[in-house]
Amino acid sequence: MANTSGTSGKSDTSDASENKPKNDQSSPSKTQSNKTQSNKTESLPGPMDVLRGARAQLAELTGMEAESVSSFERMEDDGWMLRIEVLELARVPDTMSLLASYEVTLDAYGALTGYRRVRRYERGRADRS
Repeated sequence: MANTSGTSGKSDTSDASENKPKNDQSSPSKTQSNKTQSNKTESLPGPMDVLRGARAQLAELTGMEAESVSSFERMEDDGWMLRIEVLELARVPDTMSLLASYEVTLDAYGALTGYRRVRRYERGRADRS
């Protein structure tokens, strides 16, 4: 009778430990070391990572690309606050385009927690001092 089990004639009684990796069980010291390394990789992002992430998150929410970041500061609660300039309406000539300034808040990990438009202006107009 033919073997129809799909094992190509090998016995099913082979030792299962042959297929397992030899370092299957971790010692407590290795586990502790892995936890320490994991905490290091889950550390807070740096300022440039926060800035890039804020621009991307605002663009995703508003559908408008950020042109520049005009202010950037760390808050007392380890969060971040940025002011991002966004092109809202392109016009010809470019100096008549409408820009907006958005205030963006992020948590300590760089996740956007809120935003609001604080100013809308024409590109070619300076603030009155």
